[in-house]
Amino acid sequence: MTAINAPRDKYNAVWIIFFILGLGTLLPWNFFMTATMYFTSRLKDPPTDLSFNRTTNETSSAGGDTRTVLESKFNNVMTLCAMVPLLIFTCLNSFIHQRIPQKLRISGSLVVILVVFLLTAVLVKVDVAPLPFFTLTMIKIICINSFGAILQGSLFGLAGILPASYTTPIMSGQGLAGTFAAFSMICALASGSALQDSAFGYFITACVVILLAILSYLTLPRMEFFQYYMESNKSRPSADEENKMDLLKKGTYIAHCSDILIWVMALSVCFIFTVTIGTFPAVTVDVRSTVAQEGDAWGTYFIPVSCFLLFNLMDWAGRSLTAVCMWPGKDSIWLPVLVGLRVVFIPLFMLCNVQPRNYLPVLFSHDAWYIIFMIFFSFSNGYLASLCMCFGPKKVPQHESETAGAIMAFFLSLGLALGAAVSFAFRAMV
Repeated sequence: MTAINAPRDKYNAVWIIFFILGLGTLLPWNFFMTATMYFTSRLKDPPTDLSFNRTTNETSSAGGDTRTVLESKFNNVMTLCAMVPLLIFTCLNSFIHQRIPQKLRISGSLVVILVVFLLTAVLVKVDVAPLPFFTLTMIKIICINSFGAILQGSLFGLAGILPASYTTPIMSGQGLAGTFAAFSMICALASGSALQDSAFGYFITACVVILLAILSYLTLPRMEFFQYYMESNKSRPSADEENKMDLLKKGTYIAHCSDILIWVMALSVCFIFTVTIGTFPAVTVDVRSTVAQEGDAWGTYFIPVSCFLLFNLMDWAGRSLTAVCMWPGKDSIWLPVLVGLRVVFIPLFMLCNVQPRNYLPVLFSHDAWYIIFMIFFSFSNGYLASLCMCFGPKKVPQHESETAGAIMAFFLSLGLALGAAVSFAFRAMV
């Protein structure tokens, strides 16, 4: 009856707002990662201001590792400072979402992330010694991912109250965030612009997107379509809230749900991102072109285009497709089967021309094999993950949908963390 009596989403306004909010959750972090070269350049002694092209050439042509300790440890420490808070605060959000108002969690997280990026943009123009700069950067990464985890979990929980198709714009917006960041990286590489100028542009653009997300979220309660589902969710009979919190603390909430198959959706999305992050970019970024000749432009753009841009484009396409097609259905055995089959991409990428390598042979040396694998790998990631995130909250009664959405977000983050952990092993096996 809810779906029949619900008002229309006029001009798809609520759908668009959720798309902007999805974009706002990941675009800042994607731009932060894109500016890694800028951050490492500030860790030299003294700091340097080199162009993208010059820095890339010097790094690749260096005979030995001439980086400082802070430079060499930056990526590893950054991954640690990103994934640990992401997992912890996504888990925490599953418990606090009934005690802290949703409006405060979402708008507060966006404001904190906005302040962090404004500070980051200001620091581009300020000279800071390498060690304090490294420390400040890691603190900012912790803040971004901590509040980003609360934002993402709250957003998926909120979407869980609406029809299943309203998780799609969040996933699609997140996919566009990666595509936009990858395209910006290629443009900066082609222009040869100074690292500081490129980084400043990244951070200011991220601030604009976050501000747009804040304004969009503030208009959401005025939408009749959104109001209807929020009121429907409040009016439905539900178990005592404190009793539900006790179930969460004991780790038995999902078993308490009317349909135990939510486990299938949660574990599926976790497995999807474990496979994806375990392989991309740890293994895929080290594939070398066998087509490009020395000095060719294709050699320079092979990884930025074939790895980062292609992955994000096809991932975005997969996420967006669920707006018009949701096959297999939420009760179909084919969904977990297709998720499990993605494990084949791990050996396929390992057997591409990954360099340097110590153990495995190269079976797929031509660039075309790598591109074909990347297309199916990234498209299946976006499509299947979006299906799982859409279906998960629909496995429970509507009054429990927000909690189920938050738990799905936790398993997504768990997959990211597990993928980051196993990526070291996958790369070492090559």
